Amino acid sequence: MNTTIPNNGLPKFTQATGSSGSGPSTTAANPSDAAATAPKADDQVKLTDSALALQEAARTGDTSVIDSQRVERLRQALADGSYKIDAGRIADRMLALEQQLGGTGKA
Repeated sequence: MNTTIPNNGLPKFTQATGSSGSGPSTTAANPSDAAATAPKADDQVKLTDSALALQEAARTGDTSVIDSQRVERLRQALADGSYKIDAGRIADRMLALEQQLGGTGKA
């Protein structure tokens, strides 16, 4: 099966593959042109807190610690009907999440 993915109107970028002669030249004829395309020493990348959290969560060696005793207590409380739901706490956390996502917050 062949699948074609169109570029969706995005510009096509050619990739320099060395000195094949068919692509754009990787050496500049004018030294000032090379300076204009070279990365600057003061270029910086700053990740947002959300990006850092996603990066941390995506680490393959990171294993979450699961409190199996707490899981069992919750499972038992759900089974015997003694687990109480705190609707106010759930609502507060939903509002906090809404604010983090850029919502309007409390109405």
